[in-house]
Amino acid sequence: MASQSAQWMRTARVLRRSGFGASGPEVDAVSDPAAYLRAAIAADPEADPGARATPMPQFAPPNPPGRKATTAQRRSYNTELTAQLNELTVWWLRRMVAVRVPVREKLTLLWHNHFATSAVKVRSAAEMAGQNRTLRSMGVGDFSALAYAMLTDPAMLRWLDGQTNTAKAPNENLSREFMELFALGHGNGYTETDVRQGARALTGWTITNGAAVFVPKRHDAGSKTFLGVTGPLGAREFCDAVLARPESARYVAGRMWGQLASDDPPSEAALGRVTAAYGPGRALGAMITAILTDPEFTGARDTVVHAPVEWLIGAVRALRVPMNTDAQAHRVMGVLRTLGQLPFYPPNVGGWSSGQAWMSTAAAQTRLTAITVLLKGADLSAISSASSADRVDAAGHLLGVGAWSDRSAKVLRTAVGNPARLAAIAVNTPEYLTS
Repeated sequence: MASQSAQWMRTARVLRRSGFGASGPEVDAVSDPAAYLRAAIAADPEADPGARATPMPQFAPPNPPGRKATTAQRRSYNTELTAQLNELTVWWLRRMVAVRVPVREKLTLLWHNHFATSAVKVRSAAEMAGQNRTLRSMGVGDFSALAYAMLTDPAMLRWLDGQTNTAKAPNENLSREFMELFALGHGNGYTETDVRQGARALTGWTITNGAAVFVPKRHDAGSKTFLGVTGPLGAREFCDAVLARPESARYVAGRMWGQLASDDPPSEAALGRVTAAYGPGRALGAMITAILTDPEFTGARDTVVHAPVEWLIGAVRALRVPMNTDAQAHRVMGVLRTLGQLPFYPPNVGGWSSGQAWMSTAAAQTRLTAITVLLKGADLSAISSASSADRVDAAGHLLGVGAWSDRSAKVLRTAVGNPARLAAIAVNTPEYLTS
């Protein structure tokens, strides 16, 4: 295969890591990746033409059955809850496909993985939708604002039992997970006493009509000593104390590096550069740009294994697989459920797995079978219009792959007479499954 230039492939990698795949024409259109990132981060995500074409549904929570409800009434209630959650999931998948510049949707997905919250327990489409809006709108601003919004988010409160945390019966779940997974790292600068004192600071929050409400009589207003800070601390003081720890900036930067740049941790030098960009203002947009323009990232290749959402949505976008009908959208949703990464359903508070966990033999067979079915409605004209001798290169350009290995090229050449089979093989090559 005729390889693209080194600069083209670096640009393709930035676009793939900051979005859902990247077609050749999309890569061709970007001359300055850093400027592209800054513009995408600064833009209003709701102003994207694809976002305007896919407005978020509004959900009226169904009336819960009373204590004397029949089995049929309870079943009907659960069916309606499930239908609303399916509608929400289909909506987000369609938006991921529809947006012209996918950076903000990709970041929303990454923050959803960072602040992992599952509809399995929350069971409210309205609350999960609200959290999704918050992650999208605040995911490139000040991390302290995002972190506090998550501490007092209805879906998060329900997910980590924050609404049952009272002065009389403290619940440590939210306090512990916020420090361990969201802001500091396991055992990184806090003690079990801090977990207990933090739980006291977070008492008093409940959920009323889908909104988080602070109820003073449920709050422990006494003095606490938490991470060295003493006083009648509440949720705001809890958040500020955690993020003031020197371990916090490095943890947040390192975890986002793992989601964007590499399955391997950054060197101390790279982590220092990214943490400096995050800075005292905890600037997420600057931190994300720093990660994707850092020489340790731009000088590497194929260091991230694509998780199922990134892989499948990227293929659907590049190959223009239709998502218009419910059957088409539900087929995509079913594939992601089978592969183990369905949005709004992370397996636990730690989020989804990463790296080689997605490269099992069973997953490979599922990917090949799924994409073969989906390609029946795809636009393969960029491949079929090329001569047989050029179709392998055409598939690479369509999918944003700058060069095929000899091994991949050999396998791809066996399918040049069948554009659909060629595309199915191409999206299952190591070159497309990693970036």
